[in-house]
Amino acid sequence: MPPQTLLNFRHQAALAQTTRETPDVRRNRVHDMRIAALMREHGIRRICTLDAGFRRFPFLSVAGP
Repeated sequence: MPPQTLLNFRHQAALAQTTRETPDVRRNRVHDMRIAALMREHGIRRICTLDAGFRRFPFLSVAGP
């Protein structure tokens, strides 16, 4: 399988899992979900942000106020 195909599969799997865990995401939170899925795909578990909306993703640890 070409490397690009493997990367696409990995991203689709991360996005699907994130969508299953947070099915109520809509409107401007969709962009947050895509960022969270990319973070999951690359093994990033902590985000420093002022956006409290990232707390809805159970696999992320949010640092900020």
